[in-house]
Amino acid sequence: MPIAFVATSKLPTAFGEFHISVFQDPETGEEHVALWKGLDMPATAPVLVRIHSECLTGDAFSSLKCDCGPQLKATQHMINEAGQGVILYLRQEGRGIGLTNKIRAYALQDQGHDTVDANLMLNLPADARRYDMCKIMLDHLQVHQVKLITNNPLKLIALRDLGIDVVDRVPLTVGLNPFNQQYLKTKHDRMSHMYKEDDF
Repeated sequence: MPIAFVATSKLPTAFGEFHISVFQDPETGEEHVALWKGLDMPATAPVLVRIHSECLTGDAFSSLKCDCGPQLKATQHMINEAGQGVILYLRQEGRGIGLTNKIRAYALQDQGHDTVDANLMLNLPADARRYDMCKIMLDHLQVHQVKLITNNPLKLIALRDLGIDVVDRVPLTVGLNPFNQQYLKTKHDRMSHMYKEDDF
């Protein structure tokens, strides 16, 4: 994938000071972000890593229809407490279908369809995300062994297929509320996400 490092800056946040690095795909113009801490020297031990796909509604507007915003905030807190880690913030809104189609899918969900069926009814894949850019971004940060913060087994498989040594999975269950309970159950039942039944 033709993606290149662009720039890095310090970024003070509500969860502590991080660095933010921007990578750009010159073909599409997409700009992906690595938010990281404690990598001023090459990592010598497995590093906490989360792959977080953009979710405007959850990350910026605090939507209760998903758990994306709470996951992002909890990961920043976790990494700050650990003193080292990376969030790869990928610009693939709506599991890769884009914001407009995501809102169209939301309208179908309002009618009672789950997230998988809503996408399929729009002739879109249930999950269109790609992870090949993660290898380039982690290589730039000299991170080769990771403890992946995820409930999604496909992310584990994707990183390992890219040659990244995933030595552990760190579960992340936050943000459950009455509006997203069915959404999370669908991820568990139909997309193999690794929640426990009592999480619901």
